Amino acid sequence: MPVIIGMDPHKRSATIEIIDSNATILATGRYGTDTAGYDEMLTAAQRFPQRVWAIEGCNGVGRHVAHRLVTDGETVIDVPAKLSAQVRVFATGNGRKTDPVDAHSVALAALRSPNLRRLQADPELVALGLLIDRRDELGRARTELLNRIHRLLLELIPGGAKRFLSAKQARVLAEAVEPGDAAATVRLRLVTELIDDLEAVDRKTKAADKELKQLVIARGSTLMDLHGIGPSGAARLLADTDNIGRFASRDRFASWNGTAPLDASSGQQQRHRLSRAGNRKINHVLHIMAVVQLRNPTAGRVYYDNKKAAGKTSMEAMRALKRRLSNVVYQQMLTDQRRRDAASPGGHSGATTDSSATGSTPNTDPSDKPQPGLTTTHPNQLQTAS
Repeated sequence: MPVIIGMDPHKRSATIEIIDSNATILATGRYGTDTAGYDEMLTAAQRFPQRVWAIEGCNGVGRHVAHRLVTDGETVIDVPAKLSAQVRVFATGNGRKTDPVDAHSVALAALRSPNLRRLQADPELVALGLLIDRRDELGRARTELLNRIHRLLLELIPGGAKRFLSAKQARVLAEAVEPGDAAATVRLRLVTELIDDLEAVDRKTKAADKELKQLVIARGSTLMDLHGIGPSGAARLLADTDNIGRFASRDRFASWNGTAPLDASSGQQQRHRLSRAGNRKINHVLHIMAVVQLRNPTAGRVYYDNKKAAGKTSMEAMRALKRRLSNVVYQQMLTDQRRRDAASPGGHSGATTDSSATGSTPNTDPSDKPQPGLTTTHPNQLQTAS
């Protein structure tokens, strides 16, 4: 049996704990994440020929260390922060948080949870992840700039500008302003500079969308064929999902992305509630997809209207639609993967042919049934446990 190396990562340091299959602590250590510290940590771990690294936050603060380990041929699994937090409470009897305690909790979580995701070093997906993160940053920057432009225009023009404002429209409004005092002159200059910044962000956003579209198509994905998914949504789905084959069924995929409702039944009362767990970025992609479908005469619109006619509220019907669209996305990604790697299909027996908003309604509506989830400092010497 391989040993588990639990890691609590930070930007400039990483604390590890090595345990065996019986949860016996074999060694602990704290290392820097610079070249010297990383090499020392890797050398210490190589004392154990069979080893698995368990890292908390492989898509967050631990990504830089996790990817270096995978590149060096190490086996790395991703431990969700919520899972390690639960283990920490049960293991220590309280929520006390220190780096050694966190490393211990991560190791125990990996030991007791055999179905955690193994990190893969796919340069294409890493590139997509980096670019879509940058695209999201541009979107937030654009929103901030627009808010500031609106605020200044409201002080320059009675009633301000309309809600949905382009850079070109904002410039036309600004050019028509005749400042009457020193304060108005400064406001006009500031709003002009902000409009310049907005135009620059728009150019970068357009270029980012173009690059994302090219990479998604080069990946062999047909996600953009689905109504309501553009280059950004497709790239986010590919980058965050990694390998769609790791989900045994569409139900597990829905639980992972947070569109599967949670069972809140008690006694004879059968009810479900909204899940706020799961990958919220993917959930947002599905939400945008649902909104776009509702604005157009699509199968998703028909499905939503049928739910409303059956007595669902608007929010319940929207949640049902998102759950249904999760099935559509799952099936599309599964089909793409099978086409891309026919010799080693990524799908599993859980995939069904009715995973479409246009397909027949299943006997048990997936929108009403809760689904299961997926299961700088100087480096210190490795301290062997006594």
